[in-house]
Amino acid sequence: MYDLVIIGAGPAGLTAGLYAGRFRLTTLILEKLTVGGRILLTETIENFPGFYKGISSWQLIQQMEKQVKDLAVEFRIEEVRYIDCNKKILKTDKATYTAKALIIATGARAKRLNVEGEEKFIGKGVSYCAICDAPLYKEKEVVIVGGGDAVAEEALYLARFAKSVKIIHRREQLRASQILKERLKENKKIDFILNSIVTEIIGQDKVKAVRIRNKDTEKQEVIACEAVFIYIGYEPETALIKGQIKLDEADFIITDEKMQTSQEGVFACGDCCKKDLYQVITACAEGAIAANSAYKYITQKK
Repeated sequence: MYDLVIIGAGPAGLTAGLYAGRFRLTTLILEKLTVGGRILLTETIENFPGFYKGISSWQLIQQMEKQVKDLAVEFRIEEVRYIDCNKKILKTDKATYTAKALIIATGARAKRLNVEGEEKFIGKGVSYCAICDAPLYKEKEVVIVGGGDAVAEEALYLARFAKSVKIIHRREQLRASQILKERLKENKKIDFILNSIVTEIIGQDKVKAVRIRNKDTEKQEVIACEAVFIYIGYEPETALIKGQIKLDEADFIITDEKMQTSQEGVFACGDCCKKDLYQVITACAEGAIAANSAYKYITQKK
């Protein structure tokens, strides 16, 4: 029996662990892959306060992990496969745990385009992580699909390696922040194909091109490339709690200002939650609030 079990070791889960450790709660953090979560898919964090010129995502996570471990918070790399939110029971691929309170910080995964060729060429030119795969396409022509901050950041990173980078976006303008749009326009390797959607990824053993369709003219065109990087948003990792906790229409967890879910004693934070701004700083803030709320819940129950 733990006071608190935190599911997920991204920035939100780590911050929750930091505060839980300082509250002297017996705390376990469960993570199925590696400490850090989706933040590790980004090379540099430029907008986290206190780091002039930014900090590498790996360095930031290392520092956060050390802080938490110094407070005797327990970490285990195990995949949670069953959750009973009412009884606060969790089963992983290795063990069963019970807790007085839970914090869900499971994050989100990349959305798929769901077009012909996408599944076939995953790992053969289709990627959801420029940081992971950009060096494979040195002096190659690549495309990146999407229009938000993630696309802008990853396009700039890809441009360090690729011969050319084409951004394909379904709207007439990117949704990225102004400073990132300015950097994109300044980079001579980067071009834009706007108001267009990818309808097919083409190749034999690996990606050779994408077929796109202009939304206004309906004209189709084949764009030669050797890689397709897809950044069209994220889906929350909430399948295990569906039907137990109130979710929105896109399956993001609905919380109040205390990060309390619809189930008493179960809190949530980070990218699995419904909110307006998905950033490292908001995930950390929510992790702190969730841990504080869990601490009050546990002590009031004694």
